[in-house]
Amino acid sequence: MNKVDICSPCINVCKIDPLTSYCYGCGRTSEEIKLWKDEHITNEWKEENIRVSSDRMTGWQLESFKKSYANKILTGKSLIKELKEQRYKD
Repeated sequence: MNKVDICSPCINVCKIDPLTSYCYGCGRTSEEIKLWKDEHITNEWKEENIRVSSDRMTGWQLESFKKSYANKILTGKSLIKELKEQRYKD
């Protein structure tokens, strides 16, 4: 079991590009997304996966991911999730 949990890079976009097989939001493959749920996956693997999946993104996509993931680390929620919750309150 991991001593410290690494925050999942999912930022609640969750759509897989049919050409690259990467998620538009986090840049991971479906297989990588599944592996994150495996209790035997190490923090080292998770950190490397975040680096590799981030390297798959560029421009506005990467900047949007970085901002939303940083917010998720701080608050526990991606920016998209916060926006959706706010819309339901209004």
